[in-house]
Amino acid sequence: MAAVAALGIAGCTGSANSTTASGSATKGNLTWWGWSPDPTSATQYIKAFNQAYPNIHVTFKQLQISGYDAGLRPAIASSVGPDVFDVAPGGGIGSVSEYYQNAVDLSSSVKKALGSDWKSKVAPIGINSLTVKGKLAGLSIGSTFAGNLWINQAIFNKYGLKAPTTLAQWASVCSTLASHNQGCFVQGAGQVAFDQDTLQSIADSVKPGVWTAASEGKMKWNNPTIVQALTIWHEMFSDGIMNKGALGLQQYPDANNAFLSGKYAMVMMGTWYMQYGTTAGATAAVSAAGVANAKPFDMIAIPFPDVAGNGNTPSMYGDSDYGLSVNAKSKNQAAAETFVTWLTTSKAGQQVVANVLNDIPALNGVQPDWTSLQLVSKTDQQPNLEQLIKTTTTVTEPRLSSVSSQLAQAIGVAATSVAQGKASPQQAAATLQRTATSGD
Repeated sequence: MAAVAALGIAGCTGSANSTTASGSATKGNLTWWGWSPDPTSATQYIKAFNQAYPNIHVTFKQLQISGYDAGLRPAIASSVGPDVFDVAPGGGIGSVSEYYQNAVDLSSSVKKALGSDWKSKVAPIGINSLTVKGKLAGLSIGSTFAGNLWINQAIFNKYGLKAPTTLAQWASVCSTLASHNQGCFVQGAGQVAFDQDTLQSIADSVKPGVWTAASEGKMKWNNPTIVQALTIWHEMFSDGIMNKGALGLQQYPDANNAFLSGKYAMVMMGTWYMQYGTTAGATAAVSAAGVANAKPFDMIAIPFPDVAGNGNTPSMYGDSDYGLSVNAKSKNQAAAETFVTWLTTSKAGQQVVANVLNDIPALNGVQPDWTSLQLVSKTDQQPNLEQLIKTTTTVTEPRLSSVSSQLAQAIGVAATSVAQGKASPQQAAATLQRTATSGD
């Protein structure tokens, strides 16, 4: 395995067929289950991997986010589960805290690939958020960050609009678009993780860092900043910013498809949306959203508006997007470790990840090869995407990794109850605080 890992980082095929108790490291048939990446990106990853390891065949199976745990739990408990599976930081869907016991400790594999100083060569956020009780249960493919919006530039141009920077401007943009029967902002407020994104950005507009401090137990959830954030959240429903029926929608597939199909001009998504800046990525995504004769459009990232009016442009926040775990029951462990290690630690593998524009690579120093990427509008999008990526290099706030599953559910309840008017922001924040301390 040491020789194979070394070959993997060098990007060579390797001629040895050494076999261990867990199978060959250079040949085999693997199954990989995950909610991410999308099948098109997975195909690119696997194709590049097979240039180095042509005798390891990988089949990717995408599960819907909402059904991932229900599908993975019984499979991973059996002897016929996937060889490789996605895990996520935090306490939400695919939580590494739930599946770490089913995963191989990959610390020796990454050490063989990158050397004893491997921790200095990859993003710390990917190590810390995927380590549970001393076990590195997954290797981060890269990081994603939230805290920005995406706009359909063609729609904004059509009606002579500029990207909003305040709550009042946002409401005004939505009012103008509504007068033309054009949807403005869409959010699947029925999906808690994305409600957290919006609420964290609102809270950072009120006072930066408070949301993170509360999620880490360093500040109470019923503090004035969170109460004001919930108040502004309610205003977004009452002043025409939030789309009608938002609470009945999921971010995926509902809000995603509604934005990509042009029904709405704005959506709250993070850096994983960069992939739709490419002509191929945008065309495939628009087609998947149900648009016949799909045509890509100029999609631009903008900062989340300063909705509190305090002069604080909300910052970005992020985690490892997802980690790749090797099933402890896999009969092809060695081949699975070869695949996972190559994709997450080799320069060749991480370059493919960078060029897909779905994740910020986990391996330090790897940047997209802009000369090889065909963007929908190179003039508009390349500087926009470069700036977005640059912004992530200074991020210090986590996104979901410090939020337990219990707390995530409580945040969802608080968001829903305030939006429906069933609880005041003060009442919801008080309930949230009680939930956060119930396990103390």
